[in-house]
Amino acid sequence: MNAFELRRARFGDSMDFYAPGLKRWETAEWKPVNPRRFLPVSVTGSACALGCDHCKAKVLDGMISIRAGSNLFELARTLKAQGSEGLLLSGGSGRNGSVPHLPHLVHVPRIREELGMKVIVHSGVVTPALAAALAAAGVDGVMLDIIGADATIREVYHLDLSVADFDRSLSLLAGRGLRIIPHIVLGLHHGRFLGEHRALELISGHPVSTLVLVVLVPLVGTPMGHLPPPPLEDVAGFFETARLAMPGTKVNLGCARPLGRLKADLDQAAVDLGLNGIAYPADGTVAYARSRGLEARMYEYCCSLTWSGDEATGLSSVSLAEVGS
Repeated sequence: MNAFELRRARFGDSMDFYAPGLKRWETAEWKPVNPRRFLPVSVTGSACALGCDHCKAKVLDGMISIRAGSNLFELARTLKAQGSEGLLLSGGSGRNGSVPHLPHLVHVPRIREELGMKVIVHSGVVTPALAAALAAAGVDGVMLDIIGADATIREVYHLDLSVADFDRSLSLLAGRGLRIIPHIVLGLHHGRFLGEHRALELISGHPVSTLVLVVLVPLVGTPMGHLPPPPLEDVAGFFETARLAMPGTKVNLGCARPLGRLKADLDQAAVDLGLNGIAYPADGTVAYARSRGLEARMYEYCCSLTWSGDEATGLSSVSLAEVGS
């Protein structure tokens, strides 16, 4: 059984597409109805202590910051009034590799219970205290990048940590019964593969909810800005490896990946090689999925809000017929 047939046997004939409000986006196939439905919040503003070579904190620029004198609940209440139904709680990392969420998590139960909003947290490296606080807050899920090479941790993230610290993070989250949504950045080591397969091996040893694959985007103004993205054949090969390695786990292609022709090719490969969902699909990808016999389901949420064996997310989708093809 190949990767496409395996996915179809395990998950049926549907494929999910996602368009959260992390950026302005639309195609001829799909224009989101409410771009503010799911928004990113940075608990550190634009600040990050690491200055990773692939990012230099640029991904924080498009996030909403908590204003001085306010708090996370007040911000969430304002966003809810503007049409938001969920938040990605993120931010820059400290020198320990962890995002400083502890002062803010106390507000999450009110956000979920009083406002009815979903809250996904991008944690960074997890400490025992953070794992306990995330569980106590009742967050809907925890995202974190898993790095499988010590050299990448040192040279790209500038952290004095090892692969074992990322494996320990997964164990701490699993021990608290949290939904875990690990991410692997393909080509993270200066555009080439190094620890991705080791990262997949670590992840497959834990009860994760969804695996999200993203692809290095060389950003202008970063030390990797001059690099070409990783080759299509390497990325597509990893799609297939991940599908076969984790046959019962949802595997999605996340937001970050190069644009243009390469994006369209990557998205088509994601369909062909059995991935479950794609964030911000390239124009024509929805129609291509239909041509492979798949029913498209469209969500204006983060692709992390989809859990293997747990479809009771409370999220609504629109059919392909409603958005056109």
